[in-house]
Amino acid sequence: MSLTINAKSVTADSFATNAVGYVAPAHTLSWKDDLRLARTLPKPTSLFSGVARGQSKWSRSFTLTGAATTVHDGILDLSTSFPVGAASADIDSLINDFAAWMAHASFKTFIKNQTISY
Repeated sequence: MSLTINAKSVTADSFATNAVGYVAPAHTLSWKDDLRLARTLPKPTSLFSGVARGQSKWSRSFTLTGAATTVHDGILDLSTSFPVGAASADIDSLINDFAAWMAHASFKTFIKNQTISY
């Protein structure tokens, strides 16, 4: 199975219980470019229906300049947790707001410069 993300095809490469690893076009034996999707199913109790958790982690090797090493990985790791019974529209709204935050110039400043106060 494959996914197309930002005009790049990522292909399923490894399978585990509740996790699938995908490789992107730049992935080689010595260069990392991969996506991992994982889930933790809800564990309901008599008092709470539980939460569904997810993880999306993209790792990619970078060539470094002005650093002690020449190559190291950059990682974006997003963990999610949504209560069972949450309205689909509410989940969509939070996802849309977070996606807009990631596309915002201040998010890039936060990542590149570690600026946390605006």
